Amino acid sequence: MSDGALSQAEIDALLSGGNTAQPASGNTNDVSAIKDYLNGTLPAQSSNLSAMTGGNVRLTGLSVSPSNRDVFLPQLPDMVTSVKIDFTSGFPGEHLFIMSEDAAKAIASVMNKEENISLDAMAMSVIGEVVSQIAGTEITVLTTKTGNTSIAASPPEAANVPKAAVALPPNDFTVASYDVDLGSGAPHKIWEIFGPSVSAGITAALRAGTPGPQNAAGGAGMSGMGIGSPGSFMQPPGVQSIQFPGLSPKMTMREQGNIGLLMDVFMEMTVELGRTRKLIKEILSMGEGTIIELDKLAGEPVDILVNHVPIAKGEVVVIDENFGVRVTEIVSPAERMNELG
Repeated sequence: MSDGALSQAEIDALLSGGNTAQPASGNTNDVSAIKDYLNGTLPAQSSNLSAMTGGNVRLTGLSVSPSNRDVFLPQLPDMVTSVKIDFTSGFPGEHLFIMSEDAAKAIASVMNKEENISLDAMAMSVIGEVVSQIAGTEITVLTTKTGNTSIAASPPEAANVPKAAVALPPNDFTVASYDVDLGSGAPHKIWEIFGPSVSAGITAALRAGTPGPQNAAGGAGMSGMGIGSPGSFMQPPGVQSIQFPGLSPKMTMREQGNIGLLMDVFMEMTVELGRTRKLIKEILSMGEGTIIELDKLAGEPVDILVNHVPIAKGEVVVIDENFGVRVTEIVSPAERMNELG
């Protein structure tokens, strides 16, 4: 006999507005294209995450299936870490990653090289950066496969919450699950959720091998006028070579007069000693006394930039008690064009 207490499954059902779990209505054929695409990203994902953590990270055991809130929630532990990273363009819609608290702590621990880590704001930031790297790799591969260059995602928003509080899509969605081995030999499960509009858009674009409707809309006015369509008797277009103007700066008298209007405009000028790239774990471990080695040799000219564009090179000097830079070389217009490109 029941003692009157609600089970966890009943609590989840009440919070989600339902009584019993209903199977997802999605067609398994609709997720096969997404599974093939995600499976092709796993080697790059494993390599990138290994570089970030400095260890041997492997993503395996990919599974993709249609689901809904009632079917999916019972698979999760009571407390989870959710990282919302919606697609904002290309295939806009809901997109998030979910993992157990243990998986989140393991990832943050490997990234920070710290044992017994707590899921504080710093750990959430690190987990968000890892998820951002995963999503970025997916977007790069998706852009290559579909030709849609407008795909972008929002900044990651990570939070540790009860599973019933996770902002899942209200209707049917697509779930991809991975086994992530951080080098310990004990893999952790991570789930990736694609909202219905995202899943449908990606599937259609992958099967067509062309950009999604957001990018293709501009060609709608050309329908019915393509070569080979009924009633189309277009003559072959004439072809002639194009003469491009030179890049040498030549000002007309009018341009010389107009540029005088800009002479009082302030622009940001910076001097760059050098650059370097660091892993997140290296940046987080920096403290007072840390020495950062740059890519410039001692005595090599420094770069002078205006609005982040290199315009000259120079040598560092001391004027009274202030640093300065003496210009030794002006960057040519062609080189500046290459930097902008």
